[in-house]
Amino acid sequence: MVNDSVSTSDVILERLTKLHPKLIDLSLDRTWRLLGALGHPERALPPVFHIAGTNGKGSVSAYLRAALEAGGYAVHSYTSPHLVRFHERIRLAGKSGSAPISEERLSAILDECEKANAGAPITFFEITTAAALLAFSRTPADALILEVGMGGRLDTTNVVDKPAVTVITPVDLDHQAFLGNTIELIATEKAGILKRGVPAVIGPQLDEARVAIEIAAEKAGARLFIHGQDFTAHEEGGALIYQDEDGLLDLPLPRLPGRHQIDNAGVAICALRKSGILHLERQAVARAMTEVEWPARLQRLTKGPLFEVIPQGAELWLDGGHNPAAGRAVAEAMAELAQRDSDGHPRPLILVSGMLDTKDAGGFFAPFRGLASHVETVTIPGAPASVPAETLASAASQAGLDAHAAPSLDEALQRASLAAGRATPRILICGSLYLAGHVLSENG
Repeated sequence: MVNDSVSTSDVILERLTKLHPKLIDLSLDRTWRLLGALGHPERALPPVFHIAGTNGKGSVSAYLRAALEAGGYAVHSYTSPHLVRFHERIRLAGKSGSAPISEERLSAILDECEKANAGAPITFFEITTAAALLAFSRTPADALILEVGMGGRLDTTNVVDKPAVTVITPVDLDHQAFLGNTIELIATEKAGILKRGVPAVIGPQLDEARVAIEIAAEKAGARLFIHGQDFTAHEEGGALIYQDEDGLLDLPLPRLPGRHQIDNAGVAICALRKSGILHLERQAVARAMTEVEWPARLQRLTKGPLFEVIPQGAELWLDGGHNPAAGRAVAEAMAELAQRDSDGHPRPLILVSGMLDTKDAGGFFAPFRGLASHVETVTIPGAPASVPAETLASAASQAGLDAHAAPSLDEALQRASLAAGRATPRILICGSLYLAGHVLSENG
């Protein structure tokens, strides 16, 4: 989301944004037209793990990739949005594991897609997803991890006729303007990726979401494997215990912090087992738990220029969650951390937050009431849809938090340190992947 240098692909990507339709209708028509002009690359993909949901898609994708690569398989992956550079969205399999697509290759496929589209109206996500599918079709791999952008039924990624397995992570309120204003409607849209005869792994769900998914699965003819019914994952004795009809796995706890990551890991393990295409030994899955990486998901920063701004000994955390469900998960994870520093002194939690104007700021902040002692809000640099810092501070105040609007990230961090007084704070930068991308770029 942040990139100071302008490359050939940046120029093309900027040009592609101008093809955006005046009115957005969720439809696959534009995508099918472009894919046809490109020779239907979606028909030449390796076995696909297709993942939808509101929260946890990226983490499940990261566990899948880590496990498959630990097992020696070549893996492509497609995720969105990116944090620092667009190239992160498209990871191509290679001899030493997958890596973000190269600048040369990205520029070439974007140019090819732009020419094939011939100036017709198309959304940015549609044409860049077509470019990703084109790249995946031309590079040998054993599997493709394909993450839905928004929704499912009419999402651009839903052009794969027969994935190896589909996954729906927890569904909650988000993107209501496009997907509907109830959990049931949103879950029904997400369940649009379910396919006849294709196993579907369902993560932890609110009752109304689970019922909607079950109804959609019956219509589609998909067999469900539901968290808590057909498989379980929990912490026991400092280990992750996973169990389903195929047996029990005793694994290391996930490297990614937060209780919700045990659920995400369980969903990924079930998807690996039910895909039926690749065999993984326990050792590969265990390695995935200890080696998985997924930036800006409760990521603890330990070095970089931002540490010149905060007090010595302060902890600095980063998370891109941006809806009420993510707020609950992150607040729970923060509450589980030690509340005192190494000298036994209380360690206050200070939030530094920026959000987009399409998000429920009050719902995000509410779980931090009584946990965070102060909030500094910022306007996200380079994000036109950012909520102004003053407006966001008001939302945090209305949610019951002590809040102040800061003119910049550096000043927010300085004020966060002052708000902690003599204590050594734990600072959490949160509320948006766009802000997280800016932070990672600024911090090198």
